[in-house]
Amino acid sequence: MAAPKKLFIKTYGCQMNVYDSERMSEALVAEGYVETKTAEDADMILLNTCHIREKAAEKVYSELGRLKSLKADNPDLKIGVAGCVAQAEGEEIMRRQPAVDLVVGPQSYHRLPQMEARLREGHKALDTDFPPEDKFEELKARPKARRAPSAFLTVQEGCDKFCAFCVVPYTRGAEVSRPVTRVLDEARDLVERGVREITLLGQNVNAYHGAGADGNEQTLAQLIWALNDIDGLERIRFTTSHPNDMQDDLIEAHRDCPKLMPYLHLPVQSGSDKILKRMNRSHTADSYLGLIERIRAGRPDILLSGDFIVGFPEETEADFQATLDLIEAVNYGYAYSFKYSTRPGTPAAERAQVDPDEADERLQRIQALITRQQQDIQQSMVGRDVSVLIEKPGRFDGQMVGKSEYLHAVHVDQCNARIGDILPVRIVEAKRNSLAAVALS
Repeated sequence: MAAPKKLFIKTYGCQMNVYDSERMSEALVAEGYVETKTAEDADMILLNTCHIREKAAEKVYSELGRLKSLKADNPDLKIGVAGCVAQAEGEEIMRRQPAVDLVVGPQSYHRLPQMEARLREGHKALDTDFPPEDKFEELKARPKARRAPSAFLTVQEGCDKFCAFCVVPYTRGAEVSRPVTRVLDEARDLVERGVREITLLGQNVNAYHGAGADGNEQTLAQLIWALNDIDGLERIRFTTSHPNDMQDDLIEAHRDCPKLMPYLHLPVQSGSDKILKRMNRSHTADSYLGLIERIRAGRPDILLSGDFIVGFPEETEADFQATLDLIEAVNYGYAYSFKYSTRPGTPAAERAQVDPDEADERLQRIQALITRQQQDIQQSMVGRDVSVLIEKPGRFDGQMVGKSEYLHAVHVDQCNARIGDILPVRIVEAKRNSLAAVALS
């Protein structure tokens, strides 16, 4: 009997790519593959790519250049590129790097078994279509293994916002939401396999408008309340949200839904109204701050995170200072900041760029402010009682690691809890990127 073929997937970028890589793995495991931890040991290598960061495509080509040498030792090795760079570059990837055998976009990966069959016949395979069939429905019958206690679940894809800096509408397509019943079915399946916490994913997840059982569109808040009724599911999160889609019923869900965790990622990108308008963000700094006030009125302990772009074309020092002022006003528990980088084909790429050294200096200043806020909030947790979903053993004997309701990483010493337990603890120390705790039971 022939040994099973080995599959290695390298995932770049966002949580949705993590989810997609899991689905791609399930599709190919059904065709006889087993996963391996190293590219050198693989019979098929898939790079699941992201196009958000600077020079994303060039980084992929650099990795492909390294991987092609593996074919000298294994002539039957197949190399594939998936994800957003695959969607954006298409057949150009095969032209620039002939060692690539397969290119598949993020809307077509359910077709991987058919593409893999073409490879076995000696052909190359390319699919960057936006097919009419539901890829999630096509994949639902694949064999599934036992899961970690936390899992991602994609409920919405694509974006209709067309921010001036972003390629997502071009690589992921228009906003599409999965039907409620299919989301609930997948959630129940995850719970049966050991999952206790689900993070709902979407490029604009709070724009969710999936069809309900009665045919009427449901909001994200309505979906969350339906998930709240699943026995065994203890925690619900969602990401990433757009301020324009943060509706009253979702704010009320944060106030009233017992399983919805007190954490919200709500990117604003800039505190300057001029820059927000040039970004095509369709909200102002004041409207964002008003939204934060309403959210905190409903859930005072909520921990907020955000995204910021510095050095956006035409940003002045005054514009940047407005961003610092907004960060001071909100007081984020986490935030992610990036120096603007051009994306070919986006409107902002054609505008006058900020001096790179000035943008670097602004990035250092904004990150210093964000780090101070994060550390202050972590320090404020000392002495508080929280619950931790245990995810894995720690580095030391008797230590377990998990996440609090607020998404803080927590290390619990002298702990006899099992993976998947939700453990009451008291925070005893704030470290740089985590909290230390002792169990209360």
